[in-house]
Amino acid sequence: MIGSPFADTGLADGPEYTYRVGAVTGAEYPVSSWSEPASTRTAAGQAGPVTVAVDASSDRGKLDRVWRMVGSERLSQLRLSGGAAASQIAAEFAESLQMAHKDLGAQVVRAHAILHDDNGVVVAGPGGVLSFDFARVDAIYDQLLEMGLRPVVELSFMPAALARDPGRTVFTYRGIISPPRDWAQWRLLVGELAAHLVGRYGIDEVAQWAFEVWNEPNLEVFWPGTRQEYLRLYDEAARAIKAVDARLLVGGPATAAGEWIEPLVAHAAEAGVPLDFVTTHTYGNLPLDLRPVLRRHDLGPIPIWWTEWGIGSTHFGPIHDSPMGAPFVLSGLHSAQGRVDAVAYWVISDHFEELGRPGRLFHNGFGLLSVGNLRKPRYWALHLAESLGDQILALTATGDGAGTLVQAWATRHEDATIDVLVWNGTINVALMAGDPRLDRQVSLQVTGLGSHLYQARLARVDERHSNIVAQCPPEVRWPDEAGWARLREQDHLHEQALPDVTPHNGVARFGLDLPMPGVARIRLKEENG
Repeated sequence: MIGSPFADTGLADGPEYTYRVGAVTGAEYPVSSWSEPASTRTAAGQAGPVTVAVDASSDRGKLDRVWRMVGSERLSQLRLSGGAAASQIAAEFAESLQMAHKDLGAQVVRAHAILHDDNGVVVAGPGGVLSFDFARVDAIYDQLLEMGLRPVVELSFMPAALARDPGRTVFTYRGIISPPRDWAQWRLLVGELAAHLVGRYGIDEVAQWAFEVWNEPNLEVFWPGTRQEYLRLYDEAARAIKAVDARLLVGGPATAAGEWIEPLVAHAAEAGVPLDFVTTHTYGNLPLDLRPVLRRHDLGPIPIWWTEWGIGSTHFGPIHDSPMGAPFVLSGLHSAQGRVDAVAYWVISDHFEELGRPGRLFHNGFGLLSVGNLRKPRYWALHLAESLGDQILALTATGDGAGTLVQAWATRHEDATIDVLVWNGTINVALMAGDPRLDRQVSLQVTGLGSHLYQARLARVDERHSNIVAQCPPEVRWPDEAGWARLREQDHLHEQALPDVTPHNGVARFGLDLPMPGVARIRLKEENG
């Protein structure tokens, strides 16, 4: 069969397994066009090695840093007040966004609930006349811009003054999920917000932002209305935004699991509704390719953004703090190259209030960073991706599990430093504690090097390396002062120097053990570079 490679893991040794592959038009459509069945068994005996070959003199184009959008809990946390605990949350949350910008390369932040009543954007006066106040929104966006970040303005949730059913809410902070009582009022609110932002920050600035209509309307927990009502919500918002200035960007449907893409794209094409980008979400799997949907409706190459993506969608699911998240992150970012424009990991910080504040430090929260901004294995994966050079190098991987279980990226920096990033992972979360059958020996060969001396360094992320969670005893809910000091001392990427290398005929060779889950980076830097 020809298609995307896939590794099925966690199987019993011995039985024969049979597979078929089917095609779908979209996530909510039935499977069709089944392939012929193919049967196989797990390989007997010891796992074979994997060989990675890199040509340091090659040029395969520019690395696409799709991870430069990051997901975030609602940004009103930046403005919390009312005591030491609130001030600490606000300060740590701000620091997490600064770390995302400075270390992970984040340029854009996507967050919920800018229209939540906590921000007081609209009230209904006598006779139902609406008045608007965007002072808290201004304070939030002022602070974000000062950090060097721009927002995706997710238009959610519904202010009580506009809601058809203000009692329909989600999350501990009670975001109202109701459709509007009056569609004209919804359109007025969105238009007033867009006009205010343009007036405050200027069209040249706000034209670099984006307006995303709602969050996961295909799930009743976020949208009790119909799909047709969501399309009306989108229409009113899109037309209000474009009435302010045609350069402003608007898109959606911000759905869970890739659903409603086809209906929104078809609706936009048929009704002439503006659609500047397409957004959706997925967890526990790699981002899908949505370009065929756009081509079917002649919408052209508009951006495709996965505005929520991560290793698991379950609150407090044990996968979140596992090292398994590190190779998963790299697999997703690697697979997105050339077919997705942004992949926003959800979320940056464990200061995450959807179901209330956490009861312990390591509670398997969604955050790349813990409370207190300790860096989890998933954070280090993004750090290693951002630390790659801009020039992609030719690379081949062969052997037992190469291209599916074991994958690799190689790049060159402007100063001729070579990075080879290799990871070993599966999307089978049942194996988050590992499976010895999936550990691999990796042989790395780098050709096309100069004849001078290279410094070599090895960085690792796995159960025993760059894993801050393992440094906190499981019985400790919250560290004491001494415990925090120990954790902060351990909060670093594990790196070690390898022997210096003088390539023979331009070739350098390395061997390493790579557990599953595990990530390794070998960096070669010219001695005088």
